[in-house]
Amino acid sequence: MHKEIRVGLIGVTGYTGMELARLLASHPRMRLSFAASRSEAGKRLGDQYPFLEKLPGADITISQPDAGQAAAQCDIVFLAVPPGTAMNFAANLRAEGLAVVDLSADFRLRDVAVFEQWYATPHSQPALLKEAVYGLPELYGDAIAGARLVANPGCYPTASILGLYPALKYGFISSEDLVIDAKSGTSGAGRKAAVPTLFCEVHDSFRAYNLGKHRHTPEIEQELSIVAGAPVRLSFNPHLVPIDRGIHATMYSKLKGEHVLDEIHAAYRECWKDALWVRVLPKGGLPETRNVRGTMFCDIGLTLDPRTKRLIICSVIDNLCRGASGQALANANLMCGLPVDSGLAYAPLMP
Repeated sequence: MHKEIRVGLIGVTGYTGMELARLLASHPRMRLSFAASRSEAGKRLGDQYPFLEKLPGADITISQPDAGQAAAQCDIVFLAVPPGTAMNFAANLRAEGLAVVDLSADFRLRDVAVFEQWYATPHSQPALLKEAVYGLPELYGDAIAGARLVANPGCYPTASILGLYPALKYGFISSEDLVIDAKSGTSGAGRKAAVPTLFCEVHDSFRAYNLGKHRHTPEIEQELSIVAGAPVRLSFNPHLVPIDRGIHATMYSKLKGEHVLDEIHAAYRECWKDALWVRVLPKGGLPETRNVRGTMFCDIGLTLDPRTKRLIICSVIDNLCRGASGQALANANLMCGLPVDSGLAYAPLMP
């Protein structure tokens, strides 16, 4: 009989917290034992989330965030709180000896100055940046397995990095003049009440936002620069679309040398052949968000435009599962010595 792994979740009332509660309810080894939220403390979790009724976790009483209480009740803790607030939570939890998966951006950027430039706040725990491992399992699985602090990647970076990784690794494209044109469902904006994400503001409309200044830009550049072995400077352009969940990233790159689609497609298939959740579509296939909804899959489609000598890469994920909570759970699995896909074998939610 395997010992149950006790899990804490600080920030249980946002969309990522909600998704984690859903995933943990059917996990074979992990059980939610501590849930915290400053705004909803004292409430029963099943009353907050009726979908949990008659499932594990429903009878938990939501607590105030407290590192000591978490240490008494948990083996590992998920931080689903905003950037700028997670860093001190993480430091307190690590001081209590707990393993931590941080879903904010506080430990994703290796350079303190870059973090402070893009997030406009001082980093209070720079020493922890050296300990943190970037939580993209396909790239850093071994390091994640030995980590005690994992920085869960952003949703846009997950789709973008997985899509561009083989093209840069095998030298098919230039590391310069990269353009990422990305679209996200409205859950990516979080659960807070805000006019721009009200139903009537989003429904039957389509708009760009944060052009040239989205905070995921340096995260994508950081990881792709490591792959390319040279600095990557790219144009990242996000858009909001009137769907609940899903990300579609279309990436435009310039070919380096003479290459044909057969060669590139074969390299992508070879690169990701052992990746549980990366699916390279057949030649001519283009991915759709509905085919990954509620799952860990990243679907990739390739188009080579010989006229402009551009490789166009389309990558889609579910922003809440693969882009946040499911990926956090995959990282926790590795940190706890479990198979990476424990509790994550979901087929897409159709239609």
